[in-house]
Amino acid sequence: MLLRLSLLALFAVSTLSAAAPDTLHWFKGNLHTHSLWSDGDDYPEMIVDRYKEAGYNFLAISDHNVLAEGTRWLELKAPTVVAGRVTLRGGGAVLDHYLSRFGADWVELRETAGKKEVRLKPLAEYRTLFEEPGRFLLIPSAEISAAWHRAKTATEPERGGPVHLNHTNPVTRVAPIEADSALEIMQRSVDAVLAQQAQTGQPMLIHLNHPNYIWGVTAEEMMQVRGEKFFEVYNGHSSVRNGGDATHLGTEAIWDAVLTRRLAELHLEVLYGIGSDDSHHYQETMLGRDNPFRGWIMVRASHLTPESIMRAMEAGDFYASSGVTLADISRDGKTLAVEIQAEPGVTYTTQFIGTRRGYDSSSQLIPAPAGDAGKTLPHRRYSKDVGAILAEVKGAKAAYTLAGDEIYVRAKIVSSKEKPNASGGGEVECAWTQPLVNESR
Repeated sequence: MLLRLSLLALFAVSTLSAAAPDTLHWFKGNLHTHSLWSDGDDYPEMIVDRYKEAGYNFLAISDHNVLAEGTRWLELKAPTVVAGRVTLRGGGAVLDHYLSRFGADWVELRETAGKKEVRLKPLAEYRTLFEEPGRFLLIPSAEISAAWHRAKTATEPERGGPVHLNHTNPVTRVAPIEADSALEIMQRSVDAVLAQQAQTGQPMLIHLNHPNYIWGVTAEEMMQVRGEKFFEVYNGHSSVRNGGDATHLGTEAIWDAVLTRRLAELHLEVLYGIGSDDSHHYQETMLGRDNPFRGWIMVRASHLTPESIMRAMEAGDFYASSGVTLADISRDGKTLAVEIQAEPGVTYTTQFIGTRRGYDSSSQLIPAPAGDAGKTLPHRRYSKDVGAILAEVKGAKAAYTLAGDEIYVRAKIVSSKEKPNASGGGEVECAWTQPLVNESR
């Protein structure tokens, strides 16, 4: 009888534990990184080692139009000089460091027809060196790298620009799309990823990378893409103009224009903002190089698995950062609140940004600079009602409660701390929450 009662008690405890809600944790990760599998300048193992050592919990190495699988040998060519800098492409000191860190029994070298080569390890092989349950996870990825091109006409110049989207946790590679508009490339790429997810049952994400890279994508094109829920509001690449310029919107202004029109006019999905570093360069840390650790995301999830991470991101339970850490974010349907993990001697201002109903919906084409006909599409400037600062709060805690006429509100936390190794001058550390959408809008 005692044994039966003990077993019943044990069953009750086990059932209670299984039914209890999972504890949520903040996991730090980067979904946009490059290696020698495409145009990065280091071996994937060396890169992963650095991110894990830096305290990241997950990483996706997203090389251009390739999945890190199968057999791949890289020729170790003589160093070349590009723009005044020596490029090693896996040889010289880069190879020496690789051998020193992982040993000659791991690094495979050969000589074929007089050419020296090294085998690039696939993800399935090298992930066993790094992954730890609950501590560090590697997620497969590829950057679908395409470009649109439109021939010159009697009234329009020849136009074109890059369109890059990251496919996180794919089963098979999605080939780049050829088209005459960024919109078509984005829509067909999103459709292909969603179709692969539906066919395989594997959770996966697709997000638009750096819309301002060579001004390849406009807000008007982004806002029309059905099924796309993510884009990079912050990218640490040295050639990505997050802040825009005199004739192009910055990525935050693009975000607000897209959110406003998608939610109020087009009745499409919310758009969430991702931070990434888009790192390529690991040999030099300096302005003008595309270094790691510049931008990332913090995801609040129950487990460190691809499924749990992506489920949390789909729900908007994450934020983007270029240096600011948040202790907590709450979005209870009517109030968006943040608590900052403050650093001594650093001050913080939280801007609550959004658009109210009845906004001025007009926009104007921004004329190109004199003498510049432009190869890409011109941007449009929206009224000051779109993405207005609705409130500012100083200090480590801030909250905004919807008055009722907001379409959405998002928070940007701006610190007084200068960002180390920034992609551009004058940058301070920031964080960006996902928008709280007014469901009664």
